[in-house]
Parts: sequence; C-alpha cells; structure tokens
Amino acid sequence: MSSIWGKDVKISIFGESHGIAIGVVIDGLPAGEELDMEEIAFQMSRRAPGGDSTATPRKETDFPEICSGLLNGVTTGSPLCAVIENNNTRPVDYEKLARLPRPGHADFTGYIRYDGYNDVRGGGHFSGRLTAPLTFAGAVCRQILARRGIIIGGHIFSVGTIFDEPFDPVNVSAEQLMQLGASLFALNNPNIEQNMRAYIEAIKAEQDSVGGIVEIAAVGIPAGLGSPMFRGVENVISSVVFGVPAVKGIEFGLGFDVSTLKGSQANDAFAMEDDRIVTLSNNCGGILGGITNGMPLIFRAAIKPTPSIAQKQQTVDLRDGRDTVLTINGRHDPCIVPRALPAIEAAASIAILNLMAEVNAL
Repeated sequence: MSSIWGKDVKISIFGESHGIAIGVVIDGLPAGEELDMEEIAFQMSRRAPGGDSTATPRKETDFPEICSGLLNGVTTGSPLCAVIENNNTRPVDYEKLARLPRPGHADFTGYIRYDGYNDVRGGGHFSGRLTAPLTFAGAVCRQILARRGIIIGGHIFSVGTIFDEPFDPVNVSAEQLMQLGASLFALNNPNIEQNMRAYIEAIKAEQDSVGGIVEIAAVGIPAGLGSPMFRGVENVISSVVFGVPAVKGIEFGLGFDVSTLKGSQANDAFAMEDDRIVTLSNNCGGILGGITNGMPLIFRAAIKPTPSIAQKQQTVDLRDGRDTVLTINGRHDPCIVPRALPAIEAAASIAILNLMAEVNAL
C-alpha cells in the first residue's frame, strides 16, 4: 500500500480511521524553522469533525503529538513525526460491512486488492480521517512557504448548485487568502453562507449528501518552478491532491472552459509591470509548459458527495454471492466540502514546498 509521497520533502501517512492513532512522518524539512503550533492547531480544527452542523457529529480533538524532529519549537532537520489519537471510535457500526460493501466506498475494491484483509471500520486507511495528518503536514509546509513570501488559501467555490464568487485570477491578494485561511466556512461572498447551509440541511433531512468544488490560489510563487512532461506543476499538485479521498477532478486556470475559446481569447498576453513580466489575464492558472510564470497559481478540485448515506442502497453479499440491500449506520458528513478545503490547501502547500526544494529555493 503506497502512502508515501514526495521527492525532496516526503510524507508518509499511517493509521486507520478506527485504529489507535493516525499520523505522518515528514522527511526533508529544512532545519531551523520555527513552527507556530497554535496556527497548526487552528488549521487542524478547520478540518476536524464535530465542529459544525455540516459535518459528522463524531468528535475528535485532532491534537498532534510531536514525537521527533522538533526541539524547542524549531525543526531539527531530522524526520518530523506527529501522531493523532483516535478517541471517539465506534467500530460496531461497521461490523456488517466486511461482507456488504458500501456503494461509493472502497470496501469492494479494497476487499479485492487486499484479499479481504482490508480494515472496513470507518473506511480504514481509505478514510477521509487520514486527511488529518495530511492537514498537519500541509500546515507545517504552509508556514515555511509563508516565510518565503508564498501565501496559499482557498474558498468553497460551490455546494451542489450554489456558487461563491470565483477568485480574480490576476488580482487575488495575499491578504484575501490569509483572511480565508482564518475562516471555518471560507467564502469570497459571505452573504451566500446561509443559503449553502440551508441547502446542506435540506439534503441532510432527506438522509442524503451533497458535493461541491473548492478553489485554491497561491501567490508569491516565483517563475520557473516545475518541469515539462512528467514533473510539471499540474502533475505534482494533482498527484497529492488526489490523496484526498473525496476528490474526483481537478482543473487549473480556466480548466475545461478553455476548450470553448479561440486561441486569441485563451492566450494570456505578456506585459511589463514594475520591471517584471506579467500576464494581462491568467487563463493558464499561473502555469505554462508545467512551469510557473509568476502569476497567481489557481486550481479547483471537485468533491464528490459523501457515499455513506442513511437511505437504503443496493449492494451485494460478498460471502453469499447474492444481491441485497444495505442501510448504513454511523456518523457521516452530509457535505464534506467545508472540511475538504483545508486538506486540499494542505496538499497544495506540500506540493509547492517540494517544487521549491527541487530548485534549491528553500
């Protein structure tokens, strides 16, 4: 099972949703970096369960215990290990799932891939619970990047059919991103929060779930990061973003919409501004040929509806080899989008730190 990612800065994520603990080892961090643990704890709280009516009622403190790599609040250069205890587990909710795979989950594919030995309790190692150590790793990388002038943030772009205002792809600012990063329900237009919440509550009342889209931006990134072909910026970011289990799609800049334009409309014209080269538009999302061009880096990720819903669903009995009906018990998110946002910001932070390390920019 491959749960290790990274080239220059590596992360190794371990644990299961209803096991004793989950955690991450980060290898390759620069020494001498002071970590603000209060800020890391806040980023963890944005992702943590039980803190909002849109989320699962399962409550976890998600407090990371640092086991190595940090002395007096400063990185030592050795692997940084953080362990997060699972305190509020209810494995009894999942006993029947060893034979009745949940539609939309990895129960069936995990059963096939690991000969039935996969841990189905809360999804085991396939669970969104594993985004907690990912968020910790990203919060660490985020602070290191901020000292180099790179600021990362995002917002809930949509929930179902309700949309927030998109980023201005040319003029998104560090201040805007930092303000969003301090919010538990991050929106460019706060006036639509009530509508989004009401929609989620209506879906919850139907014993159903809903997905959406998050939009991420990073500013202060120098031109010249990334490589063509297989080590491009899009490749690197996508490969870690898809480590968030709910992600089903990703697009950069205009994404799929660019296919509807003419070249004269899609091309980003160059210009001089304060003795540096900029583009007048940013349809490419800050990336050309897999390499950053110095403009804001912008991408969106599609988040699927939470598969665990209380409605009856058709499935099969793996032991008896017959069709059957499944009713899922347990505590589940009617909408994972608000909690997925900090995890995907974290994934972007880890990816960008790797790209910086690759060109010795740390």
